[in-house]
Amino acid sequence: MTGWTSQNVRHVAEMLKQGRNPTARVYESIGSDCFLAIAPGWLNLGLWDGPGSEDEAPQACHRLVETTAAELPAGGVIVDIGNGLGASDPVIAQLLHPRRLVAVNIAEWQLAAGRDRLTAAAAAPVVGDAVRLPFADGTADGIISVEAAFHFRSRRAFFDECYRVLRPGGVLSITDIATERWPRDPVELICGVTALRVFGMRRNAAMTALQITEAAHAAGLVDVEATACGERVIAPALRLTAARLSSAPAAPTGHRIAARVLLWQAELLWRERIIDYLLLRAVRP
Repeated sequence: MTGWTSQNVRHVAEMLKQGRNPTARVYESIGSDCFLAIAPGWLNLGLWDGPGSEDEAPQACHRLVETTAAELPAGGVIVDIGNGLGASDPVIAQLLHPRRLVAVNIAEWQLAAGRDRLTAAAAAPVVGDAVRLPFADGTADGIISVEAAFHFRSRRAFFDECYRVLRPGGVLSITDIATERWPRDPVELICGVTALRVFGMRRNAAMTALQITEAAHAAGLVDVEATACGERVIAPALRLTAARLSSAPAAPTGHRIAARVLLWQAELLWRERIIDYLLLRAVRP
């Protein structure tokens, strides 16, 4: 297990018994320079035009954020929830020219790691929980969240907060991973449970696309649209990861072993269509 850090060990311990903030343990373990990040500084899977080549990787990560942000109004107050290492925030700023951009993250160290990117985007860093946003009612024109909703304690509570914080006519635009069916055999079950525990997710994170849209409707949001696009996100990202691991990347042995196991499990979940990737848009009436 050479190359494992104390953060990696805490991550494993959190898999066995989740604490109050398992997501923070996950991203502390991944760190700010993970060798399997699709592109340096990015923590999303990308939105791809091609099959998953190294050449397209930075553009794919940029495209996913740009596509998600394009649904939001320009020139207003924009809140980026779960902003990772801040790579998305200059993209949002350049596209929307917001009057104010706020980056919310439950992991303070990620805000610190992305300080230069946040400064470039003129984004205000805020430590906060997505299901208890530290904002007054009706203060945001748009909310964006890229690959974070499955980490939240409750999507319904998150949608409730979005309804509260958005102004009438405000727009929510997120990406998410849906669980389209329950496992049917022991191997699928092991892969599903492992994925939940490794990525610090609770059991209620496993929701179908329909259940996610229903939760948004139940919170009072309208014009809820969910688009499945796993073929342009999950499939190419898995191909790129498999190619990197087959070429013996410069990473500690323990990290490579863990990555190969997780890749095999993710490939099964995708191949059997247990999971899919969503772009979701909704409006606060």
